[in-house]
Amino acid sequence: MFILMVTVFVLGYLAIALEHPLRVDKTASALIIGTLCWVIFAIGAEDILALGFSPSWEHFSSGGKGLSFESIHEFIVEREIVHHLGEISEILFFLLGAMTIVEVVDQHDGFKVITDRIKTTNKVKLLWVLSFLTFFMSALLDNLTTTIVLVALLRKLIDDRETRLFFSSMVVLAANAGGAWSPIGDVTTIMLWIGGQVTAANIAVNVIVPSLVSMLVPLVILSFKLKGEVQRPAIEAGTNGLTTEFERGAMLILGISGLLFVPVFKGVTYLPPYMGMLLSLGIIWVVSELMHKDKPDEIRHRLRVTAVLKKVDVPTVLFFLGILSAVAALQSAGHLNLLSQFLDEKLGNVYLIDLAVGVLSSVVDNVPLVAGAMGMYPIADPGATGYLANFVQDGVFWDFLAYTAGTGGSILIIGSAAGVAAMGLEKIDFIWYMKKISLLAIAGYISGAAVYFLLFGL
Repeated sequence: MFILMVTVFVLGYLAIALEHPLRVDKTASALIIGTLCWVIFAIGAEDILALGFSPSWEHFSSGGKGLSFESIHEFIVEREIVHHLGEISEILFFLLGAMTIVEVVDQHDGFKVITDRIKTTNKVKLLWVLSFLTFFMSALLDNLTTTIVLVALLRKLIDDRETRLFFSSMVVLAANAGGAWSPIGDVTTIMLWIGGQVTAANIAVNVIVPSLVSMLVPLVILSFKLKGEVQRPAIEAGTNGLTTEFERGAMLILGISGLLFVPVFKGVTYLPPYMGMLLSLGIIWVVSELMHKDKPDEIRHRLRVTAVLKKVDVPTVLFFLGILSAVAALQSAGHLNLLSQFLDEKLGNVYLIDLAVGVLSSVVDNVPLVAGAMGMYPIADPGATGYLANFVQDGVFWDFLAYTAGTGGSILIIGSAAGVAAMGLEKIDFIWYMKKISLLAIAGYISGAAVYFLLFGL
């Protein structure tokens, strides 16, 4: 059963990758493996847990509970599923809130305020402008929110789908690179920051240059491939003129402010980010209702958040649910812990371990991988020397882990939250991304890692 869980997971990933040849939507495949992995775990729990690979079970059974039906049921159904569902729900509600805010701004033509100021239609110039915008925005917001905003912007700037796919993919690379050097730019950097492995100032100073290089290398290469001018999309009939210039600007400012408010909310209240996102959405919802209360019913109905919610990409949210559920099952059963132990025993070098974690994060979610690393390697005392010196607060292991876990997910489109969001919003094909972008992402990943090693490893 332990091996069967991995088999189902791998087959499900293949189904997601071959979405177009199979003509089966990736969301359906994700939901199936997300459920089947837990079903197999529940059926074969006695044999799986007896292997001793699950730290969660070891902690749970330390109180003297054996492998009885009641204790296994309590562990899987009442503890692990509820625990992981809580963590997954935080991501899903965060995603749902961010997507809704972006759609509200878009419905009010708020992004027109930005797109009207981007005059260039040269593909290379536009690519550089948007890449750097993404890089620094993701450090202020986070890579997921930034990707959602930038993909919405691209729809207003580029009409040709093939060109837009290249731009969207570069947004994913830039967002992940930008999130890697900021303590609030990625879920993994937030984990390392809150856990005390890194400090905010140190990670920003030490990781920004390698992260920038990881974006610049694919950006330069892609600049030689893209030629000519972009064609701006025509304004959709019936949407122009519903809002005034003041309303468009006000909604854009309110939307961006609502997104920027989330990390501030978390820092002040220490509550999960999704609560700040839902609070921002609620405020924007109220303001939009009051803003249009005196308009004709037909216009008011089209601009209301209730109408906008119908446009939110629910399949992307469900895709997240399926993938993260499958990974959570592997984490609970001990597969990821076994993987971490294997890396430690076979590699035994902090740089190689971090590089391997980064590559693996393109297949398996980087959050449980980083969580596994944090559990395996306690923070060393400040005066530690030799090999242990790598694990002190702000040691090279933690800084480099932030870089690799943040940027390694760009190698595959499903390897990061930003990639999954772009995949859902722009319907990016897994195989297309692997053929056109993966090698660029690998080149950037290795280049940034080499720069970090030159700066700190020698």
